[in-house]
Amino acid sequence: MRSLIAAMLSAVMLVGLSVAATDRASAHEIRPIVAEVQFGADGTMTVDLDLSLEAVLAEVEPGLADTDDSLNAARYDELRSLPPEQLAERLSARQDRFLDGFNLTFDGLAVPLRVTGVEVAPLGDIRLARNSDVRLSAAIPPGAAQFVWDYPGSYGAVAVKLRRDGDEGFTSAWLQPGERSEPFPMQGLVPERGTLETLVDYVELGYIHIVPRGLDHILFVLGLFLLSTRMRPLLVQVTCFTVAHSITLALSLYDLVALPASIVEPLIALSIAYVAIENLFMRGLSPWRPIVVFAFGLLHGLGFAGVLMELGLPQDQFVTALIGFNVGVEVGQLSVILVAWLALAFWKMTEETYRRTVTLPGSLCIAAVGLYWTFERVVYGV
Repeated sequence: MRSLIAAMLSAVMLVGLSVAATDRASAHEIRPIVAEVQFGADGTMTVDLDLSLEAVLAEVEPGLADTDDSLNAARYDELRSLPPEQLAERLSARQDRFLDGFNLTFDGLAVPLRVTGVEVAPLGDIRLARNSDVRLSAAIPPGAAQFVWDYPGSYGAVAVKLRRDGDEGFTSAWLQPGERSEPFPMQGLVPERGTLETLVDYVELGYIHIVPRGLDHILFVLGLFLLSTRMRPLLVQVTCFTVAHSITLALSLYDLVALPASIVEPLIALSIAYVAIENLFMRGLSPWRPIVVFAFGLLHGLGFAGVLMELGLPQDQFVTALIGFNVGVEVGQLSVILVAWLALAFWKMTEETYRRTVTLPGSLCIAAVGLYWTFERVVYGV
């Protein structure tokens, strides 16, 4: 009796996680800001910001997975319900306050910025975060030798991509909230960021893409975990998944494979539903399960690549950053498995009890979430 009650409590925990994931999927999840800085030969600097304008104007605290957790959630929701032209007007009315947070300097001297363009996505489903493009401009002081990006931690993490006229690509840096960039030279060679620093940056980026931001990947891994109490089926599945997503992640970043997010994201959601539904009918590792998991891993790798391509990879440390991100993803996945195992290992259950009280209810909930996300991503293009 004691083991049955314990198992049921564990199942309730899994159900709760699935329900929470469903709620979060339709809530306001904010992506990090991406800033593309270009230095023109005409002496003008332009900064193109890809950001959630509502989150910035509402002063939502950085690092939240859901704006509903913010003290300013009501203000954010009010801004999120505005059509594009009205949100742009709100930025215009608060332009000085918006720009006060930036401290972009040439040779230690801050330059005054001005907003020269705003493009807000259509209103769409207000349950989902939308990103806007805001363009800033400033004059480059004559004879400037170097540039430093700096803005307060309240704006959150930022991927800064810098390019001078004539550069073949962007120099990228992943900055934590409140972190200043290394000096970027206006002439000459761009200094290389240390290998260890780059590795650490991208390991962290890969990890947070799984925990806490990768709810779809978390549920997929939990679907693999729930199949059986035995370790061998889990190791086979996780190995197939890891190898597969590593392949497409690398191929995508080298422009050898590409699929639009409108195809990849619904298929990722469908993969979550599939593994959970199969858990309801299979009691162990079927001959085709590793092949199916490998195929789904290829899809998830394309999803990871989309994140990295958006944030950018440093050209001088491309391989290091790619390896670091992949390591971070693996550590994140192992963290999910470890937490799930610890939650259930204390309770001594037979395989039949485990299946009845954990696998079946947990898989039903994960399948429901996966199908819901599939519908949502197809209909709303999330």
